[in-house]
Amino acid sequence: MNRIERIKERAKENKKRIILPETMDKRILKAASLASKEGIADIVLIGEKNEIISLAKEDDILLEGIEIIEPTTNKQTNKLIEDLYELRKEKGLTKEEAEKLIKTDYMYYACMLVQEGFADGIVSGACHSTANTLRPALQIIKTAPNTKLVSAFFLMCVPNCEYGAEGTFIFGDAGLEQNPTSEKLAAIAVSSADSFQLLTEEEPVTALLSHSTKGSAKHNDVDKVLEALEICKKEYPTYNIDGELQLDAAIVPSVAESKAPDSKVAGHANVLIFPDLDAGNIGYKLVQRLAKAEAYGPITQGINKPVNDLSRGCSVEDIVGVIAITSVQACKK
Repeated sequence: MNRIERIKERAKENKKRIILPETMDKRILKAASLASKEGIADIVLIGEKNEIISLAKEDDILLEGIEIIEPTTNKQTNKLIEDLYELRKEKGLTKEEAEKLIKTDYMYYACMLVQEGFADGIVSGACHSTANTLRPALQIIKTAPNTKLVSAFFLMCVPNCEYGAEGTFIFGDAGLEQNPTSEKLAAIAVSSADSFQLLTEEEPVTALLSHSTKGSAKHNDVDKVLEALEICKKEYPTYNIDGELQLDAAIVPSVAESKAPDSKVAGHANVLIFPDLDAGNIGYKLVQRLAKAEAYGPITQGINKPVNDLSRGCSVEDIVGVIAITSVQACKK
């Protein structure tokens, strides 16, 4: 059984209620049908019921057993409008604006349902930007207690790979934080290690990546990574984190022996922390396309309840995988 299948099995054991608000996309409807049929989650769709059913019929997508909520007619809508207004009125939101958001922006509707306990998590982003997905979540559901930073990662499952955890890695931050400071890099490293432990049930080994290994190059970018390492050592001493490490030194034992022989992380890393979003985004897409890896995400960490983004190039299988991941994340809440 591969990694994502194990995650699906865990999701089935403790089924959660997951909302998919992008019902204008056939990939979402197909993924909803598959996830429901496999018993991965109880799926909730938001939108005009007749339009959703009509779109599903075009490709013979079965939506049996899946709840569809219509914002314009649902009995909860008026309460959600009032609650959103109360939540955001000090930020300048008017009652009329709250009504428009709830009735026309399905992501706001979904976030209010999760915030009020009607559902456990949300998967969106197949046809909307990361900002459109995460802005309502941060406004309504907000960050988790004691969280310094909301960040994003990809769960990478590389076939026929001897590195990482049987070819499984977390790449962070590969979806959200553009150019993290040393403090943010440290927070991303710790959150990503926790996410790896949660999703794989294996020990995280975390590498702070760079173009340099243990002083082989001198640059401000390297200094940033070294400062992040010092923060990790000081504030999170129980975590197995090291850097700065080049990618090959981080995952290949023979290279690690040569470049970083005293490191307990080098050659064994399964959590890879990139120095900026450019490197993370390029890195995950290279592995996905050239190594034929399964890339699930961007998965967010640090929000009070799981709200996960999707790449707009995602497949139906990707969406089903993220639904399963969201369900497992919800079990921790």
